Amino acid sequence: MTGAFFGASVIAYPLVRLFGRNAFFFLALVPFAGLLLSLSKLQKIFGPAGRPIVENLDWIPELGLEGVFRLDVLSWIMTLLVTGVGALVFIYCARYFPPDEPGLARFAGIFMAFAGMMYGLVVADELLMLYLFWEGTTVFSYLLIGHSQSRRRSRQAALQALIVTTAGGLAMLVGMILLITATGTGQISTLIDRAQQGMDTGPVIVSAIILILIGAISKSALLPFHFWLPGAMAAPTPVSAYLHAAAMVKAGIYLVLRLAPGYNNIPGWTEVLLTLGLLTMFIGGWQALKQTDLKLLLAFGTVSQLGFLTTMASFGTPDITKAALGLLIAHALFKSCLFLCVGIIDHRAGTRDLTKLSGGWKAFPVVAVCATIAAASMAGLPPMLGFAAKEAAYSTLLSSPDKASIIGFIGIMIGSILTVAYSARFVWGAFSSKPGVDDIARRDEKLGLVVSPLILTALTLALGPGAGLLDGYFSAWTADLPAVAAGDGHYHLALWHGFGPALAFTAVTLAAGLAIFFLRRPFASVQSTLPSGIDFHELYRRLIGWMEALALWVTARTQRGSLPFYQGVVYFVLVAGIGLAVIVNDTWNIEFRLSDTPLDFIVATVLIVVAISATRAKKRFTAVVVTGISGYAMVAYFAFVGAPDLALTQVLVETITIVVFVLVLRRLPARIGESTGRLTPAWRAIIGGAVGLTVMLVVLIAAGVRVADPVSTDFGQLAYELGYGQNIVNVTLVDIRAWDTMGEISVLVAAGTGVAGLIFVRGREGHLHRFERKKDGTEAAGRVRFHPVSEDVVDLHNPEREDLSQKRVSWLIAGRTLAPRNRSIILEVTARLIFHAVIVFSVYLLFAGHNEPGGGFAGGLVAGLALVVRYLAGGKYELAEAAPFTPSGMLGTGLVTAILTVVGGWVWGDTVFDSVYLEGDLPLLGHLSFGTSTLFDIGVYLIVIGLMLDILRSLGAEVDLHQERDEAMLTNRIHDNVHFSDSMGATAEHRAVSEIMDRVNELDVDNGAEGGRL
Repeated sequence: MTGAFFGASVIAYPLVRLFGRNAFFFLALVPFAGLLLSLSKLQKIFGPAGRPIVENLDWIPELGLEGVFRLDVLSWIMTLLVTGVGALVFIYCARYFPPDEPGLARFAGIFMAFAGMMYGLVVADELLMLYLFWEGTTVFSYLLIGHSQSRRRSRQAALQALIVTTAGGLAMLVGMILLITATGTGQISTLIDRAQQGMDTGPVIVSAIILILIGAISKSALLPFHFWLPGAMAAPTPVSAYLHAAAMVKAGIYLVLRLAPGYNNIPGWTEVLLTLGLLTMFIGGWQALKQTDLKLLLAFGTVSQLGFLTTMASFGTPDITKAALGLLIAHALFKSCLFLCVGIIDHRAGTRDLTKLSGGWKAFPVVAVCATIAAASMAGLPPMLGFAAKEAAYSTLLSSPDKASIIGFIGIMIGSILTVAYSARFVWGAFSSKPGVDDIARRDEKLGLVVSPLILTALTLALGPGAGLLDGYFSAWTADLPAVAAGDGHYHLALWHGFGPALAFTAVTLAAGLAIFFLRRPFASVQSTLPSGIDFHELYRRLIGWMEALALWVTARTQRGSLPFYQGVVYFVLVAGIGLAVIVNDTWNIEFRLSDTPLDFIVATVLIVVAISATRAKKRFTAVVVTGISGYAMVAYFAFVGAPDLALTQVLVETITIVVFVLVLRRLPARIGESTGRLTPAWRAIIGGAVGLTVMLVVLIAAGVRVADPVSTDFGQLAYELGYGQNIVNVTLVDIRAWDTMGEISVLVAAGTGVAGLIFVRGREGHLHRFERKKDGTEAAGRVRFHPVSEDVVDLHNPEREDLSQKRVSWLIAGRTLAPRNRSIILEVTARLIFHAVIVFSVYLLFAGHNEPGGGFAGGLVAGLALVVRYLAGGKYELAEAAPFTPSGMLGTGLVTAILTVVGGWVWGDTVFDSVYLEGDLPLLGHLSFGTSTLFDIGVYLIVIGLMLDILRSLGAEVDLHQERDEAMLTNRIHDNVHFSDSMGATAEHRAVSEIMDRVNELDVDNGAEGGRL
């Protein structure tokens, strides 16, 4: 089912682009199908022979890691919340967002992916697999909270939530690794069984569990991490209803419920969770009474309820856990309903300020009824499910004999009094008529918006009297929990238990809470006079400010803008660190061999000459070309030792590198500047020699200390027998060590995006300018005359450019956009003749690489070189004609293709990256063979092409645009100053020309995009 969510997230973007916001109705079918799937497993889990449903998937077998998914009672309950509430929220989205909502397609894909992460989290039965989904929810929640990218508040709230929950997640990861190391297993169900039997004890276990709890506390917004949740209310209302009421914040509660049966007796468990839970419940309720924004009131109320849930979940005993499960369901229903209602109120009234809302009962009666019932359940009024759950909490805590239960009861009762007060405040603020405030105009309540709150309200009402039905399902989980007293485990969840202490305390709670509400003005005065306590949000801001100040202080002393300084620091650390290790190492076993063949001396001689020449070069272009010769010398060496695939890749990479350097050098001075550093050439030579000597010794020592056979010894056999390929290098990259390649292409995508971001500064979306065909301008030779789409962009102030309207044949489509002095007919003819052949050759390398030199990386580089030729011959407009697609589209398509191949290993094999090989005879085509690893290689191919296109667009086309703008501005200034000189005389003209030439000299020194700003 998790895969279905992720698959839907992939198609969500085009679906929304095709159907608009109505696509959410189709997307709602995915969580609804998950709900039906969970309900279909009812008999298998709860039947007479019911048992958990376990599915094992090989994840990383070599490391003993398995993808274990387990659907037991607890995870089954959580899947109902994730899928059921998720389906209703998707339906709500179809009418909540306006048809022209910016980024709606992106939002839909991220929202669906988050739901998949949450579903995977609750069914994962392996710690590291759970952590993978845990952090996935963190990342996607960051993107969802920051949906309104143009709003600074949304971006800040998203970043704050990301930092806080990620910090807790990192602590949890450390705890998980400690626990796995100490116990030898990461399977959660096994760990709980061992803990219940007293097998795993000691300080390491305690430390591991406390670290894991930090992750749970941060995710569920408990003190001191509670401040991120109210800030996250900057997110759209559907996000608040799902992530911050029903799903993500429940992840920490779920983890506590999962671990409590085994670890609730370890030192620190009860003290930490009980203290933080009760304090969070009180602080959240206290702050909720101060809010005038309905959404913030609900946010602080959620914080309070999360403290309540954590307190109940921490005990791990049968009766109290049953009450905690009742609260879990009740809270998800009433709080998600309330958030959805607030979204409707905001739409209708245009405000969420309760002091400006009046007449809500008349304006939207359906919403008012739903919200009032949900608020009554939150306050614990009968006959709602919230009342039954709170009664269960009171009863089970009162019947428990230990002191922690009594402390918990007292704290929960105080928090519940505040809950009643802010629940009443919410209903009054949203729907009552207030003197002096204009009533809201009544409008029709659209069914698409109110259907989800109506269903949630109906469930809240129905499950109150039907609490006994829930008791049977909850008992299936709590029956196996360790009891702490003789009567523990006999409590039954129901709406009515007769008159007793719990009912009396409920009456007191309701009376005290309503008293606070009716005395809200005096109470508010008391609140204003009391100290506000620690402002954790302000503390977070100061902490971030201190970190930024420290970073600036360190940066000012290390990032001095001096490349020699940076190189000196790197080289010093290299020589000092590695050199010291080499000196103290007494196990040297150096086997020195001068050469393998006489041809090695030729390569060595070339490298030495090139190294010396590079140090003597006075011009940057000369230095680049001379340095490039060393790369081609290594091509010869690879060919000498029988590595044609490496030789092919090296020659392509070296050629591309030279092109990139040349593109960058256009904006740098021609000559290398004089050194202004303190190091003389002699000292530089000493440092360089020390680095070279250190690296040489490390290589010799590393080659001589090997005591085991290298893992690559069997690669030849593995490549042929398992990968069905004769090219060991390519099979290794796409099959044997595909994980490494996956990481490398991810780095390529990040690097390409980073480089483009630095050049474009504001964004790089969209296509380059192309030409539109004028069919009435067909030439006799059969070619079509092209005109620029935007004349002010193409003909950029250069009188030397040819008139595009001239009836003249051009070898390249955009050749005539270049100034005559920049055109080369030989280059244009060559580019036209070889481009398509080179592209075909790149495709050949892609598919032939499994058995011959080549592969996706080499093929992509060859295709990139073809684009380079088109760009060099015809400029940026020719590049747009050669590649009419965006680099981000190519990078994304390639990465998605690779990821789908990774996941596909589970479909056609047994584990991720598992590959199969198909062969057979086809009509006309003959005998064909195909391996699924080729799909992964196609992804690599597309990523490399996208990277090359990104480089050409950023370092090529974008820099061209900067240069053209500089030329235009300088031309305008010359023109203006010439006119000025006509009236002021020759002296003024000389001054103007001198000023312009000084600015031109400055432009020669400026670097990159900064130099293009003039």
